[in-house]
Formats: sequence, structure tokens, C-alpha cells
Amino acid sequence: MKRSADNCLLHERRNGQFVLQVTGHPSYGLPWGQDRLVPIFLATLAIRQQTARITFDSAAEMLDTFGMQQGGSQYRRLIGAFQRIFGVTIFFGTDTQSERAAVVHRARFNFMTEARIWYSRDPEQKLLPGHCQNLIVLSDEFAREILNHPIPTDLEAAKALSSSPAALDLFMWLSYRCFTARGRERVPLFGDFGLVSQLGSADYARPRKFREKLQGWLDLVRTMWPECPASIDPNGTGLFVDRANAVLPLGGSNARH
Repeated sequence: MKRSADNCLLHERRNGQFVLQVTGHPSYGLPWGQDRLVPIFLATLAIRQQTARITFDSAAEMLDTFGMQQGGSQYRRLIGAFQRIFGVTIFFGTDTQSERAAVVHRARFNFMTEARIWYSRDPEQKLLPGHCQNLIVLSDEFAREILNHPIPTDLEAAKALSSSPAALDLFMWLSYRCFTARGRERVPLFGDFGLVSQLGSADYARPRKFREKLQGWLDLVRTMWPECPASIDPNGTGLFVDRANAVLPLGGSNARH
């Protein structure tokens, strides 16, 4: 999602009969840009700590975990991202038409149920005074999904791609799609269920333009995941994927999302 220029609090996407609506908090607005890192890294930490109650001892630890430079401005930026993710509600469902009536099915989802973040004027401070731990409590739905169905991905790769949101989205999508693939499969690029719709890349709806961008994103992904099996088919209308785990072959931190 891009930053809303008119303070809009609703983002909607449709893919065939499926509908996704993201509503922002009136005080914080919709998530945008690098805010997407928050649920990615919270999922990783939940797996590491094996709990829905995620804790951080200090601002320095928190910034390091999220791959951000040390400093008060970066910490405030991170808190802003937490506020937007905490305040967002996601509605998803289907709109179908039967012979007798229209059928609308909806469900809603939140990432967190509680967030307590302490701000110290000195982000280098190793420990906050007393029992002032930063605490994030994940929603039951989010915690249950990531703890019961973890998907191998690489935390260091996600950090490195954070400055290119489109490449990061593709990396996370490929992490999931390749992990769940049963073998070599082809995903169409266009149409109601194509990759363009799945990634929400409406700005690149022209086939040639999207193919050029997709190849550039794949090149970035391969700098962090050299063995990525994804490739554009010879006709330029689909993407081949195969079963694989998105972890660095050497070095890095093998995280799970």
C-alpha cells in the first residue's frame, strides 16, 4: 500500500469474487511502505519465543531486531508503524450470486490485541528502568496461524529488501508459494487470479511494463536467495515456481515466518 495523500482510511482490493478491505485507525491512518515489516518480524519473533506475548528489553534491541539504525527518530518511526498496524482492521470475504439471492460472506482480522511500547530518550540504553519491557500481544488468529503453520523464510533477506517494497512483497509471496508448491507450477501473470492481482500491482497493469518490473524484482530477490526457482515463462504470460525454502545457503539468519 502507498501512503494515502488524502488521509483515506479505507483500502479495497477485489480479485474475482474475493474482496479485501483494510481500514485504518482515525488517529494513525492506514499502514504504508515499510510498515509491512512489522507483521513480518512479529511473526518471526513469535516463532522464536514460542508465544503470542512478544517482549523487547530495550529500544536498542528493538531497533536492531527490525534492522533499523540506532537513533530517536528511527525509534519514533518504528512506534508510528506499530500504531498503524495495531489500529488496522482487515475485512475479507466473498461476494457470490446464487440463483435465489446474492450471498455476502465477511470475516475480520487484527494483528495485535495489546501493545505497550516504552520510549526512552536514549535509544542506546540497554535496559529500561524497573519492569518497563516493550510488550506486544498478538491476536489469537494471527498467533495461531503463524505458530501452527510457520513458513521458512530469511529474516536477513527481508531486512535487506525493506527499501524495495515491491521486491519484498514478491520475496514473501515466493517464500509462501514455493514452500507450499508440490512441484513445478505455473502462475498466470494477468487475469482475475494472476500475479498482478495477487500483488496488487495495478500501477503495472500493462503487460510489457509489468514483465519488466517483475524481472527486476526477481533479480533483487536472487541477490538474497540465489536458488530461487521462480522464472518468467517463454511467452511472458506466467511465472514458473517450484518447491523450495527461502533461506540463505550460506550465512544469514534462518528465520521462520
